[in-house]
Amino acid sequence: MQLTVEFGGGLELLCSSVKIHNVNVELPKGVEKLTMKDLLAWICTNLIKERPEMFMKGDSVRPGVLALVNDCDWELTGQLDTTLEEKDVVVFISTLHGG
Repeated sequence: MQLTVEFGGGLELLCSSVKIHNVNVELPKGVEKLTMKDLLAWICTNLIKERPEMFMKGDSVRPGVLALVNDCDWELTGQLDTTLEEKDVVVFISTLHGG
């Protein structure tokens, strides 16, 4: 499944400073639809190059990381259970900044 995954607010530093990734995510065996939970696991394995604890806590994103699916807050679409479709755009933005 082809998706666009974007990182902002400093999270791009965890992915070799690349903000936009056009990716092809394989569905896990026995799975018919890709969910955000599946995508997060794929991102940790394939995109995050350093300090994954700054992005993930358990099997979800850390508090302070805003997740958007096609410009809609994932909290409105089911969070980890949000079903992804071909060509969806998933954005992660850190809302926490040092000072």
